[in-house]
Amino acid sequence: MKIIVCIKQVPNTNEVRLNQETGTLMREGVPSIINPDDLAGIEAALLIKDNVGAHVSVMTMGPPQADIALREALAMGCDEAYLISDRAFAGADTWATSSTLAGAAKLLGFDLIITGRQAIDGDTAQVGPQMAEHLRIPVISYAEEINATRDNITVKRQYEDRYQRIQANYPLLITALSELNEPRYMSVGGVVNAYEKEIRTLTYEDLKAYVSQENIGLKGSPTRVKKSFTKQPKGKGELHQVSDDESVSIIIQKLKEHHIL
Repeated sequence: MKIIVCIKQVPNTNEVRLNQETGTLMREGVPSIINPDDLAGIEAALLIKDNVGAHVSVMTMGPPQADIALREALAMGCDEAYLISDRAFAGADTWATSSTLAGAAKLLGFDLIITGRQAIDGDTAQVGPQMAEHLRIPVISYAEEINATRDNITVKRQYEDRYQRIQANYPLLITALSELNEPRYMSVGGVVNAYEKEIRTLTYEDLKAYVSQENIGLKGSPTRVKKSFTKQPKGKGELHQVSDDESVSIIIQKLKEHHIL
């Protein structure tokens, strides 16, 4: 079985600041980490490798320094890593990013693709499902539990108020929640081996047979980020110390004032 795990190197959002004039993220001096949902995806692939047997490839699209995240994945136990990096890919939105990643998946070949549900620096949850659309394969999103055999896979999928169990055949794509598992730590030997392995860089020249130039980078991005801003804190609420009957009347009155009732 061939598994591809897509990861993203993201800034630690606990330390990210915003430029108040431009509304853009200030990433300088902010440490980078592997996106938490993607870490769960790595662990899910490695568990399938441990239990069923699989070859696990990890790939990311980003600048040269993103190879640090790939080496961390190799140290955890992934078999090989690919850095998708080219100036032609710069400025990509989710559509262009998913087009590029899908092209790389076609080049490498796969039975199963695992991505994180969403990245903490964007929160769109679009890239995984868009990849599946480009590849014309099924997608199971919001995976909270995965049980795989060589023939098929069963996924417990999370909803807001219920769960759904889905069994599917390969090939398919799964988006993982961080709650899916507890990612393993890198071993000392794994770290040493990770820095002895070669990370192959894929450029547009490598992928041009699988993705059109009109669908990559800034040119292939139908959306633009106009401005980023922090969520504004809510004002202090009203406190009423009243009886149960009086509290019901107050709630109903407030709902009417906001035209909810």
